[in-house]
This record gives sequence, structure tokens and C-alpha cells, in this order.
Amino acid sequence: MRKTDLLIGTIIGFATTFLGVVVFFELFSDFGFVEGVKGMKSQGFLGKVITLGAILNIIVFFVLLKLNKELMARGVVLATILLALLTLFV
Repeated sequence: MRKTDLLIGTIIGFATTFLGVVVFFELFSDFGFVEGVKGMKSQGFLGKVITLGAILNIIVFFVLLKLNKELMARGVVLATILLALLTLFV
């Protein structure tokens, strides 16, 4: 078992979620990324936005499984679990 594949998958999971959050703010918000994060945090909705951004991880997970990159797919699941724990405390 190569630990680097797991780490790469985790990084991919976090990057995909970040991309999803940026896309959410650009498409569905009148504010930019930084202003949107500040506003959502002050209203208590930042955890919900992070959860919406993590939806893209489902697509990445199945693409990695299709490419026979099981350890990277596990890393994406690990990133999703860590993000779920993060949203509990944000």
C-alpha cells in the first residue's frame, strides 16, 4: 500500500471541495470569494457551503475508481470525512 497515493487522493479531495466552494460563490453569490466566506461565516452558513462544495468529490471518487486508483479514491473519502468533521465545528 502506497501512502503517497492516499495523500494525493486526500489533497485532490480538499482541492475539489475548495473548487466547489469557489464555484458556488461565483455562480450563486453577489460577493467574491473572500467576502462570501466572511459573510457566510458571520451568518453561520459556512459549514453548509463547504458541504455543497464537497459534492464534487463524488464525481472525483467515481472517476478515480474507473481509472483503477483505489487508494486515491480512499484519500478522497478521507478528505470528505475530515471535511464533515470540520463542518461540525465551523
